[in-house]
Amino acid sequence: MDGHRPGAVAGIVPAATPRRTASRALVASERQRVLDVVHEPRFADLAPATVYATLLDEGTYHCSERTMYRVLAAHDEVRERRAQRRHPVYAAPELRATTPNQLWSWDITRLKGPEKWTYFSLYVLLDVFSRYVVGWLVAPRESAMLAEQLLATSCERQRILPEQLTIHADRGAPMTSKPVAFLLADLGVTKTHSRPHVSNDNPYSEAHFKTLKYRPDFPERFGALEDARAHCVDFFAWYNTAHRHSGLGLHTPHDVHHGLAADRRRARADVLTAAFAATPDRFVRHAPVPPALPTAAWINPPKLLAARTASEDVRQ
Repeated sequence: MDGHRPGAVAGIVPAATPRRTASRALVASERQRVLDVVHEPRFADLAPATVYATLLDEGTYHCSERTMYRVLAAHDEVRERRAQRRHPVYAAPELRATTPNQLWSWDITRLKGPEKWTYFSLYVLLDVFSRYVVGWLVAPRESAMLAEQLLATSCERQRILPEQLTIHADRGAPMTSKPVAFLLADLGVTKTHSRPHVSNDNPYSEAHFKTLKYRPDFPERFGALEDARAHCVDFFAWYNTAHRHSGLGLHTPHDVHHGLAADRRRARADVLTAAFAATPDRFVRHAPVPPALPTAAWINPPKLLAARTASEDVRQ
């Protein structure tokens, strides 16, 4: 046996046998009729299953539901045939701060009131570089007017100059309101917003609220608006002046915001140097050094920078 099929010539590939059409398949005119039906205006936004059922209710049968899908697939029409709303493409905000009062983040969170379904609104303005709370208020509700007042007062207290500051927020009603937009334009403050439904675009405010609500003394509910305000007075005093923040080299937001952190770090370094001189055998590799101070804070750093930073963290 030479391995060839009977009648085959060596070196010649036989032509493919054409696929036979089933005797029960729709002919060309019938397939066209199905297409014409599904293209009718009344069926243009309906799925083939609905078209099939509607035709049956009207006493008409052209083909099975499965055949209708096959006819549509042959013409590359098996997809969402209804008109679709097109959402705009939002670019991720890439914001960088290298000094205090260069980039603020603000948001509003709910504090539970005395009864179910009652809430108070806590507004917080946070400096992204120093994590310092530059302004806050507790109110019975969210209000664009209250937000405008808080922003104006905080900018005045921090002596913000035109073109100095960018304020970032999500897309809540007060944040996107016209009074707030007009105020920031008058002050020469740039405003940016998170992408819709992307909480990572406002990470500093989200992390700050977590610090607030995970504190042991944070109550399940506040008995009155005055109770919520009194609690926040104590919390923000602690947060700004006593909380050693891991993202700030274990310095307080107050020290970083007011330029005191460098001196604090040098004093810490002196203490560690003295400790090393006294007992060098207790330190395995080298003299200890205090954590570094931040040089920049990002909201959505560029991908290359984020990858480089992650690589450096792994090596450390």
